[in-house]
Amino acid sequence: MQAFKAPCRSAVVTLPCVGTSTAYSILDALASVGRDWEMLHGAQPKAQVFDANLLSVDGAPYVDINGRRITPEGSLADFGQPDLVIVPDLHLAPDAPLPDEFAVAIPWLVKAHADGAIITSVCSGALLLAAAGLLDGLDATSHWSFCDVIARKFPDVRVRRERILIPAGDGHRIVTAGGASAWGDLVLYLVGRVAGQDEARRLAKIYLLQPHTEGQLHYASLTAGAQHEDALVADAQVWAADNYALPTPVAAMAARSGLTERSLLRRFRKATGQTPVEYIQTLRVEEAKQMLETTDLPIDEIAAEVGYTEPSSFRNAFRRYVGMPASAYRKKRLLSHQ
Repeated sequence: MQAFKAPCRSAVVTLPCVGTSTAYSILDALASVGRDWEMLHGAQPKAQVFDANLLSVDGAPYVDINGRRITPEGSLADFGQPDLVIVPDLHLAPDAPLPDEFAVAIPWLVKAHADGAIITSVCSGALLLAAAGLLDGLDATSHWSFCDVIARKFPDVRVRRERILIPAGDGHRIVTAGGASAWGDLVLYLVGRVAGQDEARRLAKIYLLQPHTEGQLHYASLTAGAQHEDALVADAQVWAADNYALPTPVAAMAARSGLTERSLLRRFRKATGQTPVEYIQTLRVEEAKQMLETTDLPIDEIAAEVGYTEPSSFRNAFRRYVGMPASAYRKKRLLSHQ
């Protein structure tokens, strides 16, 4: 457990592109530790555990992406050395240029970490940590739609798109969490680390938080790929979207493009980060997910419908890309719609 002089000085970093609901959920949850459980049970509040602050680059009010006026409690530079830093989700297109505010936030993050702070992110906030070089050589996760972008832009980061929460680095002082709702997983982890597991369990009960123990792959849209400018590959992708169930779609893609399969593989991988075979698999599995959610067809029939002649091949591919068996995916989706 990290040793802090109570209370733990905590900075939630905000920018105009930060998800306001996530930022304030984190602030509320941290502020409640040692207070709300006691209030609900008629006991005296404990000493403050987390001194949680919303900080921006300059401390000035700003209008967030949804048009709400947000007033931070101060600037990064004026806060001094934090014990804990949390970067919430960033509302950015995955391939968008990095915001100008990163230029100020990055050196502050690097110094805070060098001076001993725990640096964490939620969802696409990992992009800021990656840009700061704090994830180099480490396992890290992010929202599934940002994982491929981070892996491509920052090749020294070992991106684990299936994971919800990853503590990493010396003393586990770098922690990344998956999608935006994984703020709950991160906060429970941090509360358990700083204040003990009893406090984490109490917080979970107050906020009805439950860790995403099954990971995040089954939430992902497998076909949300990177943008590129290779017209030939784009044409192959459009064709594949309608023809992925054919017996030999990759050979047909190569013939359509006028390239050999080996040349198509090299060009396709350069443009998309996937081989043609992997791309076909993602299309098939994504369609299977939709059919599992919206039809009552037996799993083997779905496998045949999306192009698998061997049900075992489909089951293996589905588990590899989604992180759980097709039967478990269908059951989970049915439960979520009840």
